[in-house]
Amino acid sequence: MKSLEKLTFDSVTLRAVSIPMRRPIVAKVGTYTEWPFILIDVRTKEGIVGRSYLEPYLKNAVRYIGPAIEDMAAAFKGRQLAPLDMYRDVIGSLHLLGRQGVSVIAAAGLDMAIWDALSKAAGLPLCEMLGGTTGKIRTYNTNGLWLLPLDKLAAEAKELVAEGNFSAIKIRLGRAKLADDLKALELVRGAIGDDVQLMCDFNQGQTLQEAIWRMHALDNQGLVWFEEPVVFDNYAQSAQLARELKTPVSIGENIYGPRSFYDAVRAEAADLYMPDLMRIGGVTGWMRAAAIAGAAGHPLSSHLYPEVSAHLLRASESADWLEYRDWGNPIIAEPFQVVDGHAIVPDRPGNGIEWNEEAVAKYAY
Repeated sequence: MKSLEKLTFDSVTLRAVSIPMRRPIVAKVGTYTEWPFILIDVRTKEGIVGRSYLEPYLKNAVRYIGPAIEDMAAAFKGRQLAPLDMYRDVIGSLHLLGRQGVSVIAAAGLDMAIWDALSKAAGLPLCEMLGGTTGKIRTYNTNGLWLLPLDKLAAEAKELVAEGNFSAIKIRLGRAKLADDLKALELVRGAIGDDVQLMCDFNQGQTLQEAIWRMHALDNQGLVWFEEPVVFDNYAQSAQLARELKTPVSIGENIYGPRSFYDAVRAEAADLYMPDLMRIGGVTGWMRAAAIAGAAGHPLSSHLYPEVSAHLLRASESADWLEYRDWGNPIIAEPFQVVDGHAIVPDRPGNGIEWNEEAVAKYAY
């Protein structure tokens, strides 16, 4: 292992792409036929480039996230690349603006790219830079089974399992009729058999009354978890469901920063947690949340960002499941492999993200 080279922050380059989805998202949160990304390149005076991306859901989000990233980057110019110091300074500067929304998202994008640059300078994969090792992490396929017509679910469930010999996949529930949710589960279970584990996501689509009624009716279906049954930040309601139900309740993708994560854990808002890198605060925010989850004994999974999340799960005490999606694969030069239901964290410096420039040009907007 070579000695760690000190790096100096020079500049940031941002690009926006939008990639057509092989299987459009149809969920309570909306319908998406394409998926936008903000590509972030942090350049150092020493010539090393750190890379990351954000998934802002909305194409136009680059109009306001981009300037926020550039504003933060301007304050770092000429400074030694030190993600913990930079995270502290950015979060400290947000006391008046607030530690939610665009400000944290912008900070997270920079933080991920900075960690990538440092890992490259050290010649280490990100997970090894954080004290872990490369290897595999168990993975579930989230690439389909949205709120589709019932007659399409069985065939798609088989496809999802076959894509990487997955041992777990996720379905979205919350149809107008409980009977249709039950039928959806029956069709999917009939297609994939009893050995494939099945998660479900309600995308915050239920009122507490609806959730109590529906979750109890679904509580004997052998699901791995009920994800976000109610609005994510109503910790009291989520905690009530977690206490009453046999099936574990999972939240986390919409929690901003480790302090709010700690609030959720203290409120016993869920049994399981799945941070989102964009909202939790990048690599630095994730590792602080992972320490909280580990100390509290809560299993920790991921939400989106599989290339980076896989590294972080390899360095997290209570690592559980990686959520796999391939929506960004066209712009990644070497997407990681999924073999027998496990993501293989690559043994190459950084987070493993390099751009497929031909695809970036094709999908740019």
